[in-house]
Amino acid sequence: MRFLARLLSAVIPLSLMLVGPSEAREWNAIKQSGTIIAATEGGFQPFNYYDGPKLTGFEVDLAEAIAKKLGLKLEWRVVPFDGQIAALKQDRFDFAIASHGYTAERAKSVDFANPHYCTGGQIAAHKDGPLTVAALDGKSVGVQLATTYADAAKKLKGLKAIKTYKGDPEAFAALRANKVDAWISDKFTVKATLDKNPDAGISAGEMVFVERVSMILRKNNKELAEKLNGALAEVMKDGTYKALSEKYFKEDISCRS
Repeated sequence: MRFLARLLSAVIPLSLMLVGPSEAREWNAIKQSGTIIAATEGGFQPFNYYDGPKLTGFEVDLAEAIAKKLGLKLEWRVVPFDGQIAALKQDRFDFAIASHGYTAERAKSVDFANPHYCTGGQIAAHKDGPLTVAALDGKSVGVQLATTYADAAKKLKGLKAIKTYKGDPEAFAALRANKVDAWISDKFTVKATLDKNPDAGISAGEMVFVERVSMILRKNNKELAEKLNGALAEVMKDGTYKALSEKYFKEDISCRS
């Protein structure tokens, strides 16, 4: 799950770059402090990314709304996507909101809140390239490392090669340069990428799978999970979620089943 807004660390505020020694705390400790600490990636447009020096995006705005419902200030940590689960298990922050799709394997290490949107893995390729799962037979695919898209690619039969990249910008660049035949990523990331690169000659193709995306938190931190789920439900009920969804996607991206 990732996209085209990864900036050099030199331009990211140092206070956001530092993971820090903060502990993943129980709800009472969080409430008493008045601040909840969240992690995101900062390089996955339009979900979490930098607009100049400002951290923004659908998930960033949603987390801010959730924190407001909880009566808390929100303090951000920016952590690479593939390091977030390990950092969470080390109690470096209270929760992460960075487009983690639910998998049984991830659930062994962290707990998932209720899903805050549904999406799926989509193929992108040159207009005359492999735009269906069947057409990928004998072809090479680019994916971001440590994502559900990489996992999905491994399950596809007949692929010539799977090439992993640090982020979606690199995978998309590889596709444009014909270093891979196709790219598999989040359908909204694919759409945002192609909207920003209309002359790339790349088209969106078939969906590979559907996934439910949630905030993640430390195992067995049950009261915090209940509070996050409750605040998310309130944000969805009062129209805030719909407004944010329309702002970033021109549609409701919530899970409807």
